[in-house]
Amino acid sequence: MAERSAPLRLGNIAPNFKADTTQGPIDLHEFIGDSWVILFSHPEDYTPVCTTELGEMARLQPEFTKRGVKLLGLSANTLGSHEGWISDIKDVTGSQVSFPIIADKERKVAYLYDMIDYQDTTNVDEKGIAFTIRSVFVIDPKKTIRTILSYPASTGRNSAEILRIVDSLQTGDKYKVTTPINWVPGDDVIVHPSIKGEQATQLFPNLRAVKPYLRFTALPSDA
Repeated sequence: MAERSAPLRLGNIAPNFKADTTQGPIDLHEFIGDSWVILFSHPEDYTPVCTTELGEMARLQPEFTKRGVKLLGLSANTLGSHEGWISDIKDVTGSQVSFPIIADKERKVAYLYDMIDYQDTTNVDEKGIAFTIRSVFVIDPKKTIRTILSYPASTGRNSAEILRIVDSLQTGDKYKVTTPINWVPGDDVIVHPSIKGEQATQLFPNLRAVKPYLRFTALPSDA
């Protein structure tokens, strides 16, 4: 197994790469442009959990698009394999995958983003080379990594949670707030601790202070 990459952390600039995808070659930073991107890996094509995940992400793609988010999948297989698998996904889930999937047979992107499975000894190809885990990277338009999620190969992701994270990040950036546990759009938010005194009441006239450090507020109805 190749030497493990240095760990990526929140706030790092997403490492750039060039790769072949089901929609042609891409340069990651050019692909991001002025959008948010969700880069998410799958262990292998034609596998049950991955098939359900790709179908669900394809179904939710319009919701991500409304939020200015591009989806970018990755699997450790060839383009030809991806193309046949996309047909299977449509048959199984009824959803058409229309976002690009990276062909990472050589694990170049997987190693760069530390997506390789170091836990499950059965998650390997015919040569015994480890496949990827289910990694998720939420990257903002500044190319900054804002969220990292890692799921084992045996556990499918929660697509609604990925969408909720995007909502939370974008809401926080726009309104200078943070979001409490189990928050969903429409719920009250928390005034960011850096917003003090009169500035807080000017920005959030309906602020409700439970403790000096815990101040809830509703957002405008069009937020």
